[in-house]
Amino acid sequence: MVGDGGQRRPLIGLSGRRWPVERVSHFPQEALKGEEVDVHLSEYPKGIAAVGGLPVQLARESEPIDIVGRLDGLVMTGGADPDPTLYGEDPHPELGETEPDRDAWELGLIRAALDRHLPMLCVCRGAQLLNIALGGTLVQHLDESDTHALWTTVRTERCHVVHARPGSTLASLYGPDVVTNSLHHQAVGRPGAGVLVTGTAEDGVVEGFELADRPEVLAVQWHPEMLAEQPDPAFAWLVERARRFAGA
Repeated sequence: MVGDGGQRRPLIGLSGRRWPVERVSHFPQEALKGEEVDVHLSEYPKGIAAVGGLPVQLARESEPIDIVGRLDGLVMTGGADPDPTLYGEDPHPELGETEPDRDAWELGLIRAALDRHLPMLCVCRGAQLLNIALGGTLVQHLDESDTHALWTTVRTERCHVVHARPGSTLASLYGPDVVTNSLHHQAVGRPGAGVLVTGTAEDGVVEGFELADRPEVLAVQWHPEMLAEQPDPAFAWLVERARRFAGA
């Protein structure tokens, strides 16, 4: 757990998905019928490792308070739409796949991380869940446009501008404007308690936020792990925060 410079590499937990084995076509379906697989996109751990972190995928069986107590930092990753009943709404006709078991587990991780003041980076779905955990709501569907829900655009392509609020962590990492990718059809609706919107698209959609008096938390709606230019400042920020947390 010690890097080349002799420093202990901070342990960064990554949340992820759990799918029935039937969704992985090359597995022997009859032999593994009823089994499940844990899934994460490899760009998350690659991004963390590239800036000196020690990434580890978290298992669904990891009780949130216990596992958060072992970590130095946490990445809440992207994925399926959160269940709108979590914030008191009926499903929109364009609501995508939901994963209620994942919702419950990840909300537990987020709340345990907040209680411990653990450095946390929340990406896309992760940002949406953080807002829900704080009592906020989501915009359940954004129509495909030049800015959002660009499912046919290569994930590494920077395709729209996010304006960062002056003095924010977001602005300190990226400057006043950052050009991002866009792989989402949902976004923050009503901000939750303590949420400070610090990044917006040109149409006003929330693309980044921070928490009042909680400098260890950052949330972005885009996918920094997928952009062609790596390492991304958000991962460097998280690992540095985690290193300081581990040494405190």
